[in-house]
Amino acid sequence: MRIPLSAPDITEADIEAVVGVLRGSRLSLGPKMEEFEESAAHYVGVPYGVALASGTAGLHLGLIALGIGEGDEVILPSFTFIAVANAVLYQRARPVFVDIDPRTLNLTPESVARAITPSTRAIIAVHTFGCPVDLDPILRLAATHGVKVIEDACEALGAEYRGRKAGGLGDFGVFGFYPNKPITTGEGGMVVTRDRELADTIRALRNQGRRPSDGWLGHSLLGYNYRLSEINCALGISQLRRIDSILARRETRAACYYEHLRTAPELILPVLKTAEGRVCWFVFVVRLAARFTEEDRDQILAYMASRGIGCGRYFAPLHGQPLYAGYADRGHDLTVTGQVAQRTLALPFFNRMTDDEIAEVCLTLREAIESVRRSPAQAS
Repeated sequence: MRIPLSAPDITEADIEAVVGVLRGSRLSLGPKMEEFEESAAHYVGVPYGVALASGTAGLHLGLIALGIGEGDEVILPSFTFIAVANAVLYQRARPVFVDIDPRTLNLTPESVARAITPSTRAIIAVHTFGCPVDLDPILRLAATHGVKVIEDACEALGAEYRGRKAGGLGDFGVFGFYPNKPITTGEGGMVVTRDRELADTIRALRNQGRRPSDGWLGHSLLGYNYRLSEINCALGISQLRRIDSILARRETRAACYYEHLRTAPELILPVLKTAEGRVCWFVFVVRLAARFTEEDRDQILAYMASRGIGCGRYFAPLHGQPLYAGYADRGHDLTVTGQVAQRTLALPFFNRMTDDEIAEVCLTLREAIESVRRSPAQAS
């Protein structure tokens, strides 16, 4: 694609940081990992961070550390990436899908309240596309029912809710650093928490179940190899040092898109600002107006691709995936999820995207919409 959907922002300082590790003698479980954990935790405003192989690993180990297992129910949105539900199934727990707010695309306190049962053990609040969830009512609801709150902030590093950083409000938060995120470690993730015991358990689980007192061949827990190398951590440290400028740059990219598309009646634009806090611009996802169908959206995707512009479908509802079809039988209304998912269109979005590239994307998008409007299906 001439204009890709996403692209990592790697500087010479990032490269030098990685090369510095390669010139040393520690490639895993070393000082860079500890520095990255401390830096991330400090940024979020919590005492503890645990670097991991991915955000998925963070969700998985966090659920284990909370004691969630077979027969337990975990509430989560259907409109999210499949890793969220997969982590629940890893523990043989039951995902309970709830609907989303049509504006923020996040689960709501009302949808969560309707889904809580005596078997509910946790709520996974996903800050969708970097837009912060309205968390305070959910935290109060969870406290009333003795339920844990997990923040999936994999798309929301730097997002804020009522003056607090996303990821630092629940029992633990999870970040992801895949190359399409605002900062990247190549592959990698991070759990952040105020709970020392939880952090210590996750640290042991990521390294074959070794507690600090176990020694190299001692294993207190059934663990995993979810470590993050010193190479990845060095890149993360370097990227995190410029997180403020990265987020500011991405905000200007979102504002530029708004200027081009705010007069397009065929589109519903994402939330630019919320009353509760700051959006972290992970992606720029627009929605087609209600008269457009899923087929129209896919035709627009094909048109954009034919012009060398990468776009994506975010997200396919989880309850419609074959693996999860049997988990949508609880009678919870998922109407908004279905309506939103069939008309979403993720436009190219990355740190170094230029004004000219955004202008070209928007012009081509208008052409694509017009081509669909002229099609026989739309005419009928």
